[in-house]
Amino acid sequence: MATIRASCSDCGDVELTTQDVHVRICDDNNQGTYSFRCPHCRMTVVKPAETRTIDLLVASGVSFTTWRLPAELNERHDGEPINHDDLLDFHHLMHDDSKLSAALAEFTNG
Repeated sequence: MATIRASCSDCGDVELTTQDVHVRICDDNNQGTYSFRCPHCRMTVVKPAETRTIDLLVASGVSFTTWRLPAELNERHDGEPINHDDLLDFHHLMHDDSKLSAALAEFTNG
């Protein structure tokens, strides 16, 4: 089993085994991270990693998972972004049953 040296922001350099480290790779852009639980402070540490580092970790036996970017990132968005006032209006609408019913009726009929 390979020994992997990594760095915890609180404890400094630590030595880990391949079972202590996990890699995540994005299928859409091949960006990756590796994570581990520091053996000293027990905090989970997540670090970005270049493709070369990811390849080396996986080749040494580190487990990995892949994930995809959310489809919503590719959606077209029209209009202005919502702001704080919009959220307050929505909050008030959700607490007024008659206004909520009217808004839903307008949305479904119009």
